[in-house]
Amino acid sequence: QVQLVESGGGLVQAGGSLRLSCAASGRTFSSYAMGWFRQAPGKEREFVGAIRWSGGRTLYADPVKGRFTISRDNAKNMVYLQMNSLKPEDTAVYYCAAGQSGSRRSGDYGYWGQGTQVTVSS
Repeated sequence: QVQLVESGGGLVQAGGSLRLSCAASGRTFSSYAMGWFRQAPGKEREFVGAIRWSGGRTLYADPVKGRFTISRDNAKNMVYLQMNSLKPEDTAVYYCAAGQSGSRRSGDYGYWGQGTQVTVSS
């Protein structure tokens, strides 16, 4: 069982940066792949990126590639999403999720946080 709590969202101007954090509870955190997803108003939830349990392999969606970076600290049960060069189209609620595969599919993740709002103004 893993519980996830996101933080770090807020309002930022286009071109700015934010770092989201995801705190996980559960002794087996390090065995899970972690993903970040987002959902904008009126749109479906979409994949942002994922990181394998070891942190050695990451996967990103094309719209964020080169701007966003995922990292994890298994000793602290934390996952981070560093977001640079933010654009208004990055505005969404961002969710972290835990799963086995680290895939792009939301259905592959069994545990989800409550989400944190990111708003990018133009």
